Amino acid sequence: MVSLIAVTKAYHFTAMKHVNQRRKGVAAEPYINHLTEVAELVAVATRGNDIDLVMAAVLHDTIEDTATTMEELAAAFGLRVAELVAEVTDDKNLPKPERKRLQVEHAAHASPRAKMIKIADKVSNLRALGSSPPAGWSKARIAQYVAWATEVVAGCRGVNAWLDNEFDKALTLVCGGEIS
Repeated sequence: MVSLIAVTKAYHFTAMKHVNQRRKGVAAEPYINHLTEVAELVAVATRGNDIDLVMAAVLHDTIEDTATTMEELAAAFGLRVAELVAEVTDDKNLPKPERKRLQVEHAAHASPRAKMIKIADKVSNLRALGSSPPAGWSKARIAQYVAWATEVVAGCRGVNAWLDNEFDKALTLVCGGEIS
């Protein structure tokens, strides 16, 4: 019962933190849709056996995209969850090209649990590109994102075969499995 309470608390926390954010796609879905999808992918991949990882997955963008601090997450959800979120958080003070380069570099050295969040995040992003790409994104821009996401995931593969397969299916959805 305590784990169910903790998970629902994480969902409520992240919904409140991201309440005014929308996805970049033309459908402009509420951002919480992305966060719940990432958490669901992680929950399925772990067969529901890693509550902290599911909570970190639903909270994975709170430090990066809101005013939330690691200390706030640790106080609300424990140090293990906060450390997982911090491990998958980009430093928004850096220029975007540097953040993207570092994400590729860090992915290969992340903990297995952080790698699962990274793969699930990229699966969700590719699915969104396939169903509702951002307005104004050319095929070349989409191909650039796909190539970068594939690089990030290459450093994460092997921690969960099901997630690897979900990434491959999402890749096929967006570009037929071909990277231009």
